[in-house]
Parts: sequence; C-alpha cells; structure tokens
Amino acid sequence: MAPHPGLVDQWRSLVTCYNAVACALDRALHDAHGLTMSEFETLDRLVEAGCDKRRVQEIASDMYLSQSALSRTIARLEKSGLVERGMCESDRRGVFVALTEEGRSRHAAALVTHRAILAEHLTPSGENAPDRVELLA
Repeated sequence: MAPHPGLVDQWRSLVTCYNAVACALDRALHDAHGLTMSEFETLDRLVEAGCDKRRVQEIASDMYLSQSALSRTIARLEKSGLVERGMCESDRRGVFVALTEEGRSRHAAALVTHRAILAEHLTPSGENAPDRVELLA
C-alpha cells in the first residue's frame, strides 16, 4: 500500500471538526430549545420530506443513527409531544412518524440556532482553526 502524505492528518482534521460542530450543536440546541442534535436532525428530516408522515425505516436510511437509536430518539420526541407514531395500515410491521404542530414550531425556532452554529463552524475562514472546514473543490 502506497503512503498517502497527509491522509491521516486530513482524517484527524475532519474528526476534530465534526466533534467541535457536534458538541456546539448539542449544547446550543439543548440550551435554547431542549433538543439534542439527533432529535433536531429527526425533526429536520421530517420537515424536509414535505409530507405528513414518514416511515421510520425511511428516516433511518437518511440518518447516521441505527434504527434502534432512532427509535429511542423518536420515543423521546413523542413523549415531548413533538411527533406522533402510528402503524402502517397496509403493513403492520411499519411505523409512521408525523410532526405535531408543537414539533413544527420547535423545529422552526431551533432551525435558526442550528444554521447559525453550522455557519459559525463550517464557513471557510482565512485562519486554519481546527474547528473550521476548508471546503474542497
């Protein structure tokens, strides 16, 4: 295997950036909106789908969470009144998730915080700070 100069450094830089952004998102979303990063991401995927409800399997395929972790996240969102779960009538194994009005409202408020944190950490800058991403062409 031929060595790739800087490959490990690139990987470590990416991991450092991810961790910095994820921690900042978790902290800001929790403090301002009572949501974890995973809870916000679940709400965001439901909003972006533009439909009344989505199957849990469809959400899981779009996200970084395992299906069991997503199920726990959805259970917390349901307990908070932000989503509702329902069975698929044509396939009793399928579970649908739908946003409630409170879920839409909380998502809309948290969206501003989420995008601000992403802009703060992912906008290229003249500095080579470890928590900044340099966008590659």
